[in-house]
Amino acid sequence: MKQTIKLFTIALFAGAFTLFGYKYFIEKEGTLFVQEQENPTTIPTNFNYTKAIPFNLDFTEAAEKTVHAVVHVKNTTIARQSNSIQSYFFGGAQPRAMIGTGSGVIISADGYIVTNNHVIENSSQLEVTLNNNKTYSAELIGTDPNTDIALIKIDADEELPYIPFGDSNTLKIGEWVLAVGNPFNLTSTVTAGIVSAKSRDLNEMDGKSQSFIQTDAAVNRGNSGGALVNTRGELIGINTAITSETGSYVGYSFAVPSNNARKVIEDIMEYGNVQRGILGITGGNLNSNIANQLGIDETEGVYVDGVESGSGADKGGIEKGDIIKNIDGQKIGKFSDLVGYLGSKHPNDTVQVTLLRDGSEKIVPVTLVKLDTYEIEYLGLEIRNSNPTELNNYGTDHGVKVNRALNKTMKSYGLENIIILKLNDYSISSIKDVKQIMNQRDYNEPVKMTFANRNGEVNTFIFR
Repeated sequence: MKQTIKLFTIALFAGAFTLFGYKYFIEKEGTLFVQEQENPTTIPTNFNYTKAIPFNLDFTEAAEKTVHAVVHVKNTTIARQSNSIQSYFFGGAQPRAMIGTGSGVIISADGYIVTNNHVIENSSQLEVTLNNNKTYSAELIGTDPNTDIALIKIDADEELPYIPFGDSNTLKIGEWVLAVGNPFNLTSTVTAGIVSAKSRDLNEMDGKSQSFIQTDAAVNRGNSGGALVNTRGELIGINTAITSETGSYVGYSFAVPSNNARKVIEDIMEYGNVQRGILGITGGNLNSNIANQLGIDETEGVYVDGVESGSGADKGGIEKGDIIKNIDGQKIGKFSDLVGYLGSKHPNDTVQVTLLRDGSEKIVPVTLVKLDTYEIEYLGLEIRNSNPTELNNYGTDHGVKVNRALNKTMKSYGLENIIILKLNDYSISSIKDVKQIMNQRDYNEPVKMTFANRNGEVNTFIFR
């Protein structure tokens, strides 16, 4: 008995000593280690981070609903390749077929498919392969380069699976989405991510404002024209672009919002072209520096720098100096928010514009007017027809107005908001006149442009 008690006492003492040693040496050292690593350095590894997915979120239903409605699009273009010095200088280069691929989304059971304009651009032949490996020739219905949306159609013997449109205006940052497409010719590929930003403008410096959904779902070459869907399997975007120094996905991808794509498609089907509705203002983003320059406190919204005479904004009572904060309940924090929302609207639609004027909030109903423009590619200028009030302000009775310069050179020349009076000494009264002159000109000859500026001064430039 004494021996047993002796052994028990020794074991108890040893256990206590061990516990004391662990507490004093091990845990103390561990605590010191954490304190020393307040600013840990990053160690490169091959470990790939996987986004944590909520345990109750299931992507399988959305994937099953959509994967059969996303198609592989093959675009065959004919290019002439010079294979000798003689053919380079004197012509006679041999035609060569070039093939590009991308994705498309079936949006109706009778075979209408939406894709990107850059996927089908300059095509001489279009071919569509379904998820069941059936291949069809496709017909080009129409395109809109401004939004990079195109509509094509195939004729199948049976009703096709399609993806219904969702409301992209209701998307929230952080919401889970799936990208469905054919990257690198790998058909029926589904990737997951979240909405990481809305109303993203990739071309702020170009003057061509855009409004994309930004997501971190993996999108690569070949995904263009494919579907961005929510967890209910609804189409909320058309995957269009990535930002990358390598040409491959590095964490961000961009999609045309479904509301904008749907509006473009409806216009193409009904009118053959896109009908754009505008407020009729010029303006820009706000920030702290601009707010200080303008003597205002607001750093979010769209500052109205000018109102076009006779436009919906003019008739609705919007004035220079107003700050647009909201349209139809949609927050307008920057100019791309405005562009994105109006891109889903039609001419003659009425929108409720909430604005600030002299510190007071005001709601103004504005009927959108149709924007009829034409891009003079050779000059890098976008023009529109002028109204009588504008012409009178410029001291002329004819001409078309430059809506915007499309490159930095034309902007530096101060050619925005001028009135073009003549091209190659032919008087101009409308966009139709400009198209006719540019189509009939000798492409080896320079273009002579006579215009009036805001001060009514007439100048002439020659572009070679």
